[in-house]
Amino acid sequence: MQPLFDYRAVDDILSLYEKKESNIIAILQDVQEHYRYLPRDVFPYLSGALGVSEARLYSVATFYENFSLEAKGRFVIRVCDGTACHVRKSIPILDRLRKELGLTAEKKTTPDCGFTVETVSCLGACGLAPVITVNETVYPAMTPDKASELVATLRAQWAAESEGANA
Repeated sequence: MQPLFDYRAVDDILSLYEKKESNIIAILQDVQEHYRYLPRDVFPYLSGALGVSEARLYSVATFYENFSLEAKGRFVIRVCDGTACHVRKSIPILDRLRKELGLTAEKKTTPDCGFTVETVSCLGACGLAPVITVNETVYPAMTPDKASELVATLRAQWAAESEGANA
């Protein structure tokens, strides 16, 4: 039997915002920051706590592209495919990242939730093209080889973090 969802973190977030409907976006942002996505289990809970319909919460969560209803990895890699990045060969970078991580256009997150690879229309760094971001850090003038090196570095970082958590 699967354990019930633990709502303590959601309760902590709600207490910051006085359970007001006017704070839906901020509440959803904090919930997503905590879980790295918006778990479906939180919608009925938030609905009851805020006194709004689940449909209202889903409409906000699905309207804004920043919200995700799917689990994301520890490292969210966004590959820019805007015009400047595309003409400077962002697609081979995307292809390399997917190959390195065993991902596809449909399967965006590794099974261990270590990595998520997404494409975006523009990262707003056209002068640095081709660009990727990892979480919120910008990596300019990217190449497929640099992307492979970055994945190796991130894997090592994650392994070190995991060891530190288990120590």
